[in-house]
Amino acid sequence: MESDEVERRVRESLKKIYDPEIPINVVDLGLIREIKLEEGEDGRRRLRIRYTLTAPGCPLAAAISAMIVGAAREAAGLGYEVEAELETFPPWTPVEMTEEGRKQFRERFGYDLLEAFVKRYGSVEAYVEAVRKAYGLGEGSDRG
Repeated sequence: MESDEVERRVRESLKKIYDPEIPINVVDLGLIREIKLEEGEDGRRRLRIRYTLTAPGCPLAAAISAMIVGAAREAAGLGYEVEAELETFPPWTPVEMTEEGRKQFRERFGYDLLEAFVKRYGSVEAYVEAVRKAYGLGEGSDRG
């Protein structure tokens, strides 16, 4: 199976996992930041998934990680080592949602989350700076 096909299957499988607070799948919500297939010098194939959560300190973080790894492992098939890396910084924003995710949010909650976000913070950069200040991170910090 070619890497594009593996990535497609993994992405489709991840769409079966829903955020516990916002009933939208993790792909359309924009929580999956990267799906990367690698082949090591040792010949082992690795599937690495970088993801984030909508809220830092989510009590279901371990469960969501396990679901991501399980779904990816099943979709990729035998022969792939699967790793999921939780990325806490920069924080998730609704800018990362797909158009489908935004549509689902509007239908469920009656407003556009991205529009409300922009109205409140002005930009992603302003929001990230506010988060840095709230967590006492220095300017230019990449990780929390």
